[in-house]
Amino acid sequence: MKNIIKSIVFASSFAVLAGSCTKLEEQILDESSVTGLTDKQIADGTIAPVYANLPNIYIHTGLFALQEISTDEAILPYRGGTDWGDNGIYLDLHRHTTNSNTANVRNTWNPLTQSLSRAVTAISSLRDSKDPNAAKYIAEAKGMYAFYNLMILDLWGIIFVKEDPGAVSKIVRGDEAVEYLKKVLLEVEPVLDNTTGPGRLTKAGVWGLLAKLHLNAAVYRDRYAATFTFRTDDMDKVIDYTTRIISAGQYALSTDYWAIFNDNNNSNRELIFAVDQRPDLNGHNRLSYFSLSGDQFPLPAFTGANGTDGPGITPEYYRTWVDAYAPLDPADADPRFYKKNVMLDPVTDEACYDAASYRIDRGILRGQQYGLQRVSGVFLKCPDGKFKVGKLFNNTRNRPTTPVIHTERIDFTPTGSDYATGFRVLKYEFSQTSVSGRNFGAVDIPIVRLGDVYLMRAEARLRKGDAAGALTDVNAVRTARTSGNLTARPLPSITLDLLFRERGFELYWEMQRRTDMVRFGKFEGTWTEKTSNDRNKRVFPIPQTAIDGASNLPGYLVQNQGY
Repeated sequence: MKNIIKSIVFASSFAVLAGSCTKLEEQILDESSVTGLTDKQIADGTIAPVYANLPNIYIHTGLFALQEISTDEAILPYRGGTDWGDNGIYLDLHRHTTNSNTANVRNTWNPLTQSLSRAVTAISSLRDSKDPNAAKYIAEAKGMYAFYNLMILDLWGIIFVKEDPGAVSKIVRGDEAVEYLKKVLLEVEPVLDNTTGPGRLTKAGVWGLLAKLHLNAAVYRDRYAATFTFRTDDMDKVIDYTTRIISAGQYALSTDYWAIFNDNNNSNRELIFAVDQRPDLNGHNRLSYFSLSGDQFPLPAFTGANGTDGPGITPEYYRTWVDAYAPLDPADADPRFYKKNVMLDPVTDEACYDAASYRIDRGILRGQQYGLQRVSGVFLKCPDGKFKVGKLFNNTRNRPTTPVIHTERIDFTPTGSDYATGFRVLKYEFSQTSVSGRNFGAVDIPIVRLGDVYLMRAEARLRKGDAAGALTDVNAVRTARTSGNLTARPLPSITLDLLFRERGFELYWEMQRRTDMVRFGKFEGTWTEKTSNDRNKRVFPIPQTAIDGASNLPGYLVQNQGY
């Protein structure tokens, strides 16, 4: 048997699919180059690159920045007037003044389009495979090809249709794009099973993607509409696909909300499709450290693994929690808001912890912060040899007498952008198994999870007029979450505004907020440091590097309107 492996050389901007629009450069390796490799090893090596870029897409400065910092859930000022300046790109994202040269936009586009190219190549290569899994691997590659295109459609309003590795991609928009993605996902769904998740695409994962596609189809068909028309047939499909997942019996809502985002969450039954980061070799995910204080050191084993004083939440988003539960504090009303892990002596405001049991607080972090006491690069110890925990001060900012107190106020003024301003978020556990603490996130990042599935079905039911069915789904999620003796009380009624609020409570920091705000007609609203009501900003600008790379085909890659 002659085994042929195609080694792809990708162009830096867009490889085959858009940037340079050149053909794949292939090196043909005959069987002498792969001595000892079985058909299975070759097939596994062909499908692996299709998934390899997921951690590079879901990084804090990539998809997170586009999906969260452009919304009311996250704001990132110049910390202390200098840090996180980056030529104003985070201010622009939040204000909706991003342009085609913004690094976050380009650095999300590149791995997405490269992944499309890898999927097309895998599909072509696997057609010659004799491995028994080849048909399923082809289905996976096609499904991932549709998934990456779905993300590009959501972010930029276009997809790339490419089925022949040697051809130039066709750019498609609107209803044609929706129908094409639907066709591809329906083609692969019967071939897949539910045995390889959550880090690989499964049948249930495809159902989840189809539900997302149909839920947002009104937006994708008419991106700049004054109001979106949610078709009954789309909502019926959302209900169908989400019900298949819920009825499968394989997935379950996690009683412990925080376990969904723990270090060892790969086996959590709420995850349906996720970015698999268990091996700790995927590298650069820093979602845990991004929002934390620079003086918060969560891991006793790493004296250099601290936060970075990145984004906080806006006062407007925080107030949705306060208004929902007043006169109760949201931390006393909803287990999803906050989890207290550090227990202090009420007199001394200090505690002693051994390394194995120490965990910092999770969720939305407010007020005075507490943590390990670090002096001259060494953590202080209690007399019994345990680690000393107490009030944090801005030592890393050369302000050793200024306590780290997170305030509700955060904005782009000098006062509102100081290092400690803004309530912070620690949703993804600071990795206990990381080889370097802050730099490597071992938590699998949910792409499709059961809580979202219930809320998608609730929304589809509500848009069809079934408020009772929608309320049942919303309350199924709310009452599943507990923390100690705390369980979120069920809602007595549901409206679209309440459902939008509920999605904000359940899914915050999970890179869905921008998509939700657009679909619910909230993205042109006003919040701290953002007043733009420009509908053109519902999609991002196509990176100028990609347009320049496609300049040999005039009119091929056209910039989105308004940029």
